[in-house]
Parts: sequence; structure tokens; C-alpha cells
Amino acid sequence: MTGAAVGRTALEGLRVPDALSARVPAEQRGAGRDDVRLLVSRGTEVSHHAFRELAGQLRAGDVLVVNTSRTLPAAVEGRLGGERLVVHFSTRGDDGRWAVELRAPGAGAGAGAGRRKGATSARAGGPAGAVVRLPGGGHLVLEEPLDPAGTRLWWARVAGGDVAGLLARHGRPIRYAYTERDQPLSAYQTVFALPSPDGSGSAEMPSAGRPFTARLVAELVSRGVQFAPVRLDTGVASAEAHEPPYPERFEVPATTARLVNAAVAGGGRIVAVGTTAVRALESAAGPGGGVRAAAGWTDLVVTPGRGVRVVDGLLTGLHEPVASHLLMLEAIAGRPALERAYTEAVRHLYLWHEFGDVHLVLPDETAHSPSCASNFR
Repeated sequence: MTGAAVGRTALEGLRVPDALSARVPAEQRGAGRDDVRLLVSRGTEVSHHAFRELAGQLRAGDVLVVNTSRTLPAAVEGRLGGERLVVHFSTRGDDGRWAVELRAPGAGAGAGAGRRKGATSARAGGPAGAVVRLPGGGHLVLEEPLDPAGTRLWWARVAGGDVAGLLARHGRPIRYAYTERDQPLSAYQTVFALPSPDGSGSAEMPSAGRPFTARLVAELVSRGVQFAPVRLDTGVASAEAHEPPYPERFEVPATTARLVNAAVAGGGRIVAVGTTAVRALESAAGPGGGVRAAAGWTDLVVTPGRGVRVVDGLLTGLHEPVASHLLMLEAIAGRPALERAYTEAVRHLYLWHEFGDVHLVLPDETAHSPSCASNFR
């Protein structure tokens, strides 16, 4: 499983001030999880709302596709010889190995003991054959880079193979230097998260679903908005410009395929909650747009050239200007809409990253030309 570099994004010239990084969860800044702002794009038209007003932006017959993968406590302390490091467990392979990322603890994490404790900075992986000691007397052995062209992620074997137990006993959620302090694992779970029988899950939270509350879900259902579950276990976030997502495990159940196909036939809009939901659903979509039940690995990278086949809209966080996720947003919204939305987000001081504000991309229903419609089918 490898990834190849992808093209440049539409927003590489955009500067996002550090002050716009969300440093703590929304419930520590305000009244609750849904106390974030909602930027809504319909073509190049932009409007500003509170997230709890989401129901007013959707309509009966729309389907929200949500990722049910739970977040793992995927960061574990380790030692490579005399060097302290942090191991980020990213993806479980079919052969029992794990793709891991080695990080330097504390370095570059900013001032303050709280920030030094859990935040990490980039570190090259390897070398092959290196043995990393883990808590509880275990160890892992680095075998080979996940991508021969890169050094960040490595396949490794863990002694005993019980990674789920290791993470449960010694792991903590992955966090980065822009956050203020460690948070409990519960802060990284969405209302949609479900346990898996084998203990697998996501290295990092499918964060677009984080602002949803049970109350908001109930309100949406009462207004005729439907929910369709998919599962995609996310790996660690890309740390390099133009680096695409690597292959990830996914599942689109037959019930979701039937629901989506029926909604499309009835004129409903398919709105993915997060880029992970887009990747899963589009991996199960045929050339004509019909969705089938599917499971396994997906290496799909949604770009403007590939386009989307079934997704009409997207609810997502705000991404770094060089993040490959922006190619997906451009495929759904079009470049002018994306540029306008992000310019407005900076101007109105929206917050970035997993604890930040949310962007809802919907079709421009005032556009009727085939060229405009092709952005969404």
C-alpha cells in the first residue's frame, strides 16, 4: 500500500494565522459541542450560522452519511535505544502488522508543561530492524517504509500482536502542538462512534461529526433528514504538503447503499459528514453513481479530475491550505466556491482543526448549466 504525491491545491497562497487554531474543544470555549460556527457555501454564495442551526440548511429527504469509526488512544510512549519517542499507531494491515509513525515528544510543542506533555513534533522513521520498546515490556520491530518514496510511516510488527490491549492500557489520543493541553479520549469520540469486535478504529477522530449532539440528531430526524452509516478507519493525518491519504479500511453496508440509492432516485441530496465519509461512499459508487455494499481497502483519492459520483454536499472542518483534502473539496464545490469560502473563513475569524468550526458545502441550485451540475454528480 503506497501513496503518490498529488497536485497543488487551490489555496496554497492563503495564510491562516496561528491564532485561528482551535486549541481546546468547543465545550471548553462555550456551551457545548454544537457551540461552533457553521460556514455555508452554495456555489460562491457564503452565509454564516451557528452549527445548531444546521437543520435549517437541510431539507426533508436529504441523507447525512456519517462515519461510525471510533477514535483509538493511538499514541504510546516508547524508546529506541536511549531516545524517547512517541509511537502513533496508524493502520492495521491484513498481515497483522501496523503502520506506525515515530514522533519526537515535546519538541517544538510550545511553552508550558501541559503542552509539552502530549504534543509531539515530526521525526523521520526507521531504520529497518530497529526495535522500539513499549510500556509493559512489549516492543515493536520496524520492517519497511509504508511507501518506498517516503520515510514517515513504517510497517512494524508488535510482539504478541495485542495492539488493542496495549492501546487500552497505555495509549492516549493523538494530539498536535496547536492544542493547549491533553484531553480525555471521550473528547475525541463522536456521537456516531461504535465499537468494533476486533478493537480496530481510527488513529485520529473523524472530526466533522464531533459537533453533533443527540438532541441535534433527533431534531434532524424529526424534520425528515436521514442518517446513513459508513465506516472508514482513518490513519494519522498527513504531515507533508501534497501527501495524499494512504489506503484505509472501509465498509459501506447494504442498508446504507439502499438508502442512498433510494434518496437519489427521490431527489434527495447526499451530504457526507467528513472527508472520510466521502472516501468510503465514493469507493462504493459505480461509474453511473449507484452505490453498492462494499468493504475492504480503499486507495481512492478524490480530485477535481476524478470528480464525485454520488456525493452532492459535504460537511467538514477547515483544512490547511496545502492539505490534499482540499482537492476533494474542489471536486465537490469547484475552485471559485472553495476560494471564496476560505477567504471568508479567514476574514470572519473561523477556527481551524478538529476542535474548530465547520464548513457545509451544498450545491448551487441557482446554476442550471451542465458544467455547473457536473461538480456534484
